[in-house]
Amino acid sequence: MTTKQLIEQIQKKKTFLCIGLDVDLNKIPQHLLKEEDPIFAFNKAIIDATHHLCVAYKPNTAFYEAYGIKGWKSLEKTIKYLNEKYPEIFTIADAKRGDIGNTSTMYAKAFFEDLAFDSVTVAPYMGKDSVEPFLAFKDKHTIMLALTSNAGAFDFQTKTVDGKELYKQVLETSKTWTNAENLMYVVGATKAEYFADIRKIIPNSFLLVPGVGAQGGNLQDVCKYGMTDNVGLLINSSRGIIYASQNEDFAEAAAKSAEILQQEMKAILE
Repeated sequence: MTTKQLIEQIQKKKTFLCIGLDVDLNKIPQHLLKEEDPIFAFNKAIIDATHHLCVAYKPNTAFYEAYGIKGWKSLEKTIKYLNEKYPEIFTIADAKRGDIGNTSTMYAKAFFEDLAFDSVTVAPYMGKDSVEPFLAFKDKHTIMLALTSNAGAFDFQTKTVDGKELYKQVLETSKTWTNAENLMYVVGATKAEYFADIRKIIPNSFLLVPGVGAQGGNLQDVCKYGMTDNVGLLINSSRGIIYASQNEDFAEAAAKSAEILQQEMKAILE
């Protein structure tokens, strides 16, 4: 999916919501555990109930890898279902990969070619040659960690090096890499006060923004400082939507929670 197509979906659906599919078998409704593939059964129900309220889904691969080959097959079935039934949806593999040279190329092939995701999250700590292999794939997006929403972000990301915060140096340097137009960035919603400075460096890039809802991020603040003429935001919510209910009405409850955010976004867009 191209950036233009993503923007068109945002305008059409009046939403820039991304739903995180972070499936924990200890949290899903117990009746689903009787299914042959409980993870896929849960995802399918959530997707069918919420696809009209969002423009993206983001499975965090750790929640699938934790269950071994069965979990990976559930992930494969989930992305195949999305690509075949809802091809207008932007898909994000939240894998936070990052390694040098051929290793990054193989990671990219795994998510872009084998699983056919539209994008993948990567960690930039190893620099240019760990990210550029992902950027080489046409019409695919690499979503690079910039300023995250966790407490430990302050351990390194905001430290001043040569008179400038490290995350700003990461942003500026990334703009010089080959195919940098394929970059998006992760910026946590709990860091809303930083968005104005971030937009001075990357004024038009899309930002994937986790942390709204359960982690305490505020949608209005994020939009105030982070929105562009083309929106430029994908606001992610995971637990607040997919675990809105642990009963048999879980999909309907998820849709109601997603609609609350979608209606807020619609008002902002209008």
